[in-house]
Amino acid sequence: MTIFALEPTEVVPQAAPHKFSNPRVTVSGEHRAHVPFSGYETVWFNTGTLCNIACKNCYIDSSPKNDQLVHLTRSEVASFLEQARRIATRPITIGFTGGEPFMNPDIVDMLDDSLSHDHSVLVLTNAMRPMQRHREALLDLQSRFPNRLSIRVSLDHYERHGHEEIRGARTWQPALDGLAWLAKHKFDVSIAGRLLWAIEERDMRDGYQQLFSQIGFDIDATDSKRLILFPEMRDDDNTPEVSEGCWKKLNLSPRNMMCASSRMIIKRKGSDKPAVVACTLIPYLNEFELGGTLEDATATVSLNHPHCSRFCVLGKASCRAD
Repeated sequence: MTIFALEPTEVVPQAAPHKFSNPRVTVSGEHRAHVPFSGYETVWFNTGTLCNIACKNCYIDSSPKNDQLVHLTRSEVASFLEQARRIATRPITIGFTGGEPFMNPDIVDMLDDSLSHDHSVLVLTNAMRPMQRHREALLDLQSRFPNRLSIRVSLDHYERHGHEEIRGARTWQPALDGLAWLAKHKFDVSIAGRLLWAIEERDMRDGYQQLFSQIGFDIDATDSKRLILFPEMRDDDNTPEVSEGCWKKLNLSPRNMMCASSRMIIKRKGSDKPAVVACTLIPYLNEFELGGTLEDATATVSLNHPHCSRFCVLGKASCRAD
């Protein structure tokens, strides 16, 4: 074997620093923005990445085949509910996301347990067949825990062509059917859309308002808590890094960031126990894993990912329930 040695005068080229590579400083040498934890307001459970459909640009790559995050079990969720009872000063919001949460075989029991602990519960769903299989159970929960169960339905566009451009053929009408059923039975419903197209937000809201009027859905599309329009998240770093100086420039506070008051529970494929991560948007990266319990997961979070910039800071968006 031949070993090539460098001459003493030869200079080893150094790779140029790149964005989002250093949790402490930006590529320009500024102190990176960080978010201290201020206390639990929301605990999210990712019930698993399996979904009944495969959406274009899904931030978590959910699909009928993706099981990178496996189904949480009722007992695993119950363990974290007990932790929340010990450390929270008041009942908090429990959020369920996926994948499609209603594909998890324990979802109804998880909802029941969360509501029985006096928490408010938010479920994110596409309102399609997996949810509709649980109609009787949802009606029972709504009856026993009035005003505490909320459903956020993903409806990416106010017209079929836009929605199905993202979610695939034959996804529009099943979503509307599920939404109509929720509205008929007076569930607390909000809508999540996407600012993917070159359409002004005001025009998007006008389009949704027309849709809501057509289907008899009583919701004010100008209410940003009832119609949440999320900025698009792309898998690239073509967005500015966030330095400490950005808080003042953008008139924002770290307290406004989702990771100031929430954490998400996941279970990776092959792992024997769940883990707590900083954010609902970045479930796969080990550097955003904070521990195995809610007590362990209160560390300050470095905004060292494009989603932190594009979605949370510049987009001023949040998956928070309030």
